[in-house]
Amino acid sequence: MQDFSLEVHGCHTYDATGAISQPIYLSATFRHPAYQQSTGYDYGRVANPTREKLEKTVAMLENGERAWAAASGMAAINLVMGLFEPGDHVLLAEDLYGGTVRLANDVYSHYGICFEYADTRNLDSVRAKMRPETKAVFIETPSNPMMFINDIEALAKISHQSNALLIVDNTFLSPHFQKPLDLGADIVLHSGTKYLCGHNDVIAGFLVLRHAGSAEAARLELLAKSAGPNLSAMDAWLLLRSIKTLGIRVERQAQNALILAEWLQKRPEVTAVYYPGLPTHPGYALQQKQASGNGGMISFKVTSPKLAQKVLGHLRMICFAESLGGVETLLTYPIAQTHAEMPRELIARTGLDDCLLRLSVGIEDVCDLQEELSDALSAAAQDVQAET
Repeated sequence: MQDFSLEVHGCHTYDATGAISQPIYLSATFRHPAYQQSTGYDYGRVANPTREKLEKTVAMLENGERAWAAASGMAAINLVMGLFEPGDHVLLAEDLYGGTVRLANDVYSHYGICFEYADTRNLDSVRAKMRPETKAVFIETPSNPMMFINDIEALAKISHQSNALLIVDNTFLSPHFQKPLDLGADIVLHSGTKYLCGHNDVIAGFLVLRHAGSAEAARLELLAKSAGPNLSAMDAWLLLRSIKTLGIRVERQAQNALILAEWLQKRPEVTAVYYPGLPTHPGYALQQKQASGNGGMISFKVTSPKLAQKVLGHLRMICFAESLGGVETLLTYPIAQTHAEMPRELIARTGLDDCLLRLSVGIEDVCDLQEELSDALSAAAQDVQAET
């Protein structure tokens, strides 16, 4: 089956009623037929039929064998961090979501886990930083917010040569456009809040394993059962409903994004555009090789920090807000929002600065988006000029 069909139908099996929509099981506990007998469900924290359908659907979309649905993207990353022990070394890409860096630096480093950062686009640099105690390489591709493209297949080989895991945050592209497990990754992560939900109304996270019989799978099963980060049945049902339209949404968003990226390149207020669908992007060829689409995320720089800040006050339909991946177009100021707590040395190395804006392109009419961005950029430029 092709992705559109898988997304629409998932792994849904019909019960005796023939219900097209997966039922929502809101029960916290489940009745046992008799002593030492079970229906397969005992307590809602451990397993829930609605959440189980969602997990199987996401695992299927990623071509993985086991998935866990968590209460947020950070809850999913937290589960993965539970795989590491004191003395372990984890190599992190330099350009990552600020919350991931905060969790590593401010929480798990205190448990004796060593986190080191690398430009994971430079394969020789990654090889040089691998150690006997390296347990994982963690990347995003495209990365947040600088849109770096990492070679999943090559990094998987490097990781496996050192008996380390390759962990890929696939949030920006979703399984519709990119399947890291097929390229050798061991674990895929998602902020399900973003494209998998797509409507800015559910907070959720996912992690998917390539091999259900691995030691990592057994450890994650224990962590999920013991720590209790699992997604609620209602939210699981909302995600199942949202995934049915995943392909339609992300295809439209990518179509809009390419038009806007090409248009932004021509604006006098814009000094740089970062979008992997542009042939001028340094990762363009790799992106076309390892993904079937370029996604709906654009980052761009304007001529000054003041101009970037002024643009945010001239938006009407487009929302100045954090998050991404919804049907509504959002504009984010990473230096003050998503990456406000990033170490300054990482920001300097990646090129993230106070001139950068991040655009999560929605499904609105692209002409309306162009008109609004044009008005906002022009008005902001006039404000800056008036103040100088």
